[in-house]
Order: sequence, then structure tokens, then C-alpha cells
Amino acid sequence: MAILIDRDSRVLVQGMTGREGKFHSGQMIEYGTTVVGGVTPGKGGEWVHGKPIFDTVKGCVEATDANVSMILVPGPYAADAIYEAIDSGVALIICLTEGIPIRDMMNVYEYLKNSNSRLIGPNCPGVLTPGQAKVGFMPNYVGMPGNVGVVSKSGTLTYETVAAMSAAGFGQSTCVGIGGDPVIGTTFVEVLEMFEADPQTEKVVLMGEIGGRAEIDAAEFIKARMTKPVVAFIAGRSAPEGTRMGHAGAIVEGGQGTAQEKIDALRAAGARIAENPETIPELLG
Repeated sequence: MAILIDRDSRVLVQGMTGREGKFHSGQMIEYGTTVVGGVTPGKGGEWVHGKPIFDTVKGCVEATDANVSMILVPGPYAADAIYEAIDSGVALIICLTEGIPIRDMMNVYEYLKNSNSRLIGPNCPGVLTPGQAKVGFMPNYVGMPGNVGVVSKSGTLTYETVAAMSAAGFGQSTCVGIGGDPVIGTTFVEVLEMFEADPQTEKVVLMGEIGGRAEIDAAEFIKARMTKPVVAFIAGRSAPEGTRMGHAGAIVEGGQGTAQEKIDALRAAGARIAENPETIPELLG
């Protein structure tokens, strides 16, 4: 068992005919993911990697029974792509696009509340269930099947840590990159809830960063409801106030959202704290 995606997931790619869409859909197909088609308005009838291209998400869903969408379209058009996937009844939407305006994402967030869809991202590396499927741009070789759930804001931290875990013999149930923008579709807490309910997941790795209070909320959930051990790492502990890291939400302002604040909360909740990503495997032992 896994969370979010598995070998039965049927994936469509919004933006499949673009350079990035072609490359990453090809990597997904090579990994074994069931990619059933793509969507690019005006290019319906074309083929990419042997998969049909449709003008609309609705047309693709009706023809292929797709239940997962990966969005790789430019920032100014990404919110509309999310709306189209929601309106077409896609259960899981994974948006890799960065640079979506915050106002657009606030509106998307409200729209999601009245739907049956779940959004991962935007500005995220996607989701990997080792040995079954991947949707996004995590490298094909990093993961291996196992019982450790991984959730992270950062793409690079996710696949570097997962590669280190695999090398040390700690396989993963599912690896989820939630994205580091100020407004995202799925939070740390929601992913932790899924891992807590997943019988295959026995331990969890959480990787956060400065800015916002998502890790504080996660610590409160861990303390109140998690029965599975959690190892956590917070990036940016040496960043001065006002310094922004790679994500739009990774900025400390007014003394709020510091690394130390988050580390203290997670430690108080019972999580084991890694000083750097390389020590995560030994804390899982």
C-alpha cells in the first residue's frame, strides 16, 4: 500500500507537448508510471511518447479514465490549468509549476474546498512511490521500496535525502514534495495524517525550512496524534532575518518562522532532530 499514487494510478500531463513536459513524462513512463495522455489546447490529435494529446482535460479524462494530473505549464496559465483539472473531476492534481501569483493560489485554494480534488504543490517536485509510480521530477534512481514515509517542502532536499536513505538500506513507502510557496494545496499535517493511517508506513521523515508556521502545525499534530516515530530536519538555521531561500515562502520576518523555533517545537513533540540531511539515516535506525 502507498499514499496518493501507486501502480494503478492513471496519469495525464497538462503541458505534455512542451520541452519540460516531454522530458519529465518520458522519465515517468520509463519508471513504469501509467501515463495515459496529455493535454495542450490546440494540439489535440498529436502524439508524444506514443500517448495521445487532447485539447481539454475533460476530453482526456473521458477517453482514458485518468485520475491523476501533472501540471507543467507556465506560471501565468497554471491556475487555469488547476481549475480545469478540478472541473474535470481529477482526484489528484500535482502542480510542478513555480511562479504562480499568490492571489491566484488563494483563489485556487478556496475553489478546492468545494471540490473532490486534492492538489499537491505548486512549486513542488511531485510524488514518488518507489517501485510503483512517480509523478514529477524526482530522479528515477533515488528511491527504493520500504516503510519510511517522506514529506518535504524542498525538491533537492527530498531526493538527496531519499538517495542517502536508500544507500543506507532504508526504503520508502511514498515520498511527497508539498512545495514551498506561501499558499499550497496540501500541508505537512495532511500528509502526516495519511502516513499515520497507512499500514505500510512505519516511520516518517519530515524536512522543512524557515518561514511560515507549517512545521509548527506539524509539531502540534505529531504531539497530539502521531504514533509513528518522526525524524525531522529544518533547513536555513543560519539564515539572517529577511533572507529568502529558494522558495517564496521561505523567509523569516519579524522573528517568526525561524529554524530554531521550528526545531524546538518538533523536538518538544517527540521528533528526533537531524543536524544535517546526512544524519537522517542513522536517526532512523
